[in-house]
Amino acid sequence: MTEAQTVFLVDDDPGMRDSLTLILELAGYRVRSFASPGEFLDVFSPGERGCLVLDHRMPEMTGLDLQSVLLERGSLLPIIFLSAFGDVPTTVRAIQGGAIDFLEKPASTETLLQRIEDAFAEDRRRRDEAATEHDILDRFRQLTPREHEVLTLTTRGLTNKDVARQLGISPRTVENHRARMMEKMGAGNLAELCRMSAVCQSVVAARAVGD
Repeated sequence: MTEAQTVFLVDDDPGMRDSLTLILELAGYRVRSFASPGEFLDVFSPGERGCLVLDHRMPEMTGLDLQSVLLERGSLLPIIFLSAFGDVPTTVRAIQGGAIDFLEKPASTETLLQRIEDAFAEDRRRRDEAATEHDILDRFRQLTPREHEVLTLTTRGLTNKDVARQLGISPRTVENHRARMMEKMGAGNLAELCRMSAVCQSVVAARAVGD
């Protein structure tokens, strides 16, 4: 619990928020809780350190939707889903998006605290190993025009079949382009690829403004 790391808690159930906040604060964590994803996004900065404990089924925006928004913004914050409404497809999507775990309510205090420690360690690892802006742009420049197209559509959330349909090529060809693109970018999963893409986009936008 170093480097000013914070547990961000997003859950629309006030009783659950209060209970979890008390448990985490008694364990020595700094906690910031929010009643909705919108409240969280209003104040969150991608530079925040720590982890996000996130409910899934909420009226304004689901946990998976919030995860997607954070990926698009290039957030490094590890996510622990904590929900009473988990199923296999939802869990798979959450993990593929870079979540640390998908726990079912009520999770034991011991399990939750251990996963938070794991998430804090992952937060440090992601930041320590994050490629510099120059390195990311250098990798980006190694992509072929077709690989650029696949990267753009993939980070927008399109499946291989959707990408294939839009580019007029076969899904198998998309898979091959995607594999080479991921290797060149050095991305281990979609979450890392989205973060790299966000860095490239921000740099391009900044240069356009400067010009």
